[in-house]
Amino acid sequence: MSKIFFKIFSWYLVFAMFAIAIIPRVDAGFCPSEGIARSQENRDLDLQKIQNVLETRMVGKRLQELGFSSNEIKEKMSRLDDRQIHQVALKLDELKVGSGGFEVLVVLLLIGILIAVWFQVTGKKVVIQSK
Repeated sequence: MSKIFFKIFSWYLVFAMFAIAIIPRVDAGFCPSEGIARSQENRDLDLQKIQNVLETRMVGKRLQELGFSSNEIKEKMSRLDDRQIHQVALKLDELKVGSGGFEVLVVLLLIGILIAVWFQVTGKKVVIQSK
């Protein structure tokens, strides 16, 4: 009786884990309505955020290398509508300077640990000899 129970239970767990694994991950959030007009205060905050980023030394130097003067940048910024300015400000929030370094380090460390465990389990050794 217990063997049959464990066999059925193990198959149930296999199918349950499979069902959980194939369900896609869904990220939900609020989507702003296009009909709502943005206030002048929000526009000014977004412009200030963009201006702060443009005034940093690294960004200014790169824009000069690309051939843009500060007057050209201000002229192009004045031609943007509220929606475009807000999109640029949101993209600036998503930027992370130097991001990805920690994640790469953790992944490489995990790969190294897995390789070490594999060599330990299989009994193989790596020998490095100098010539």
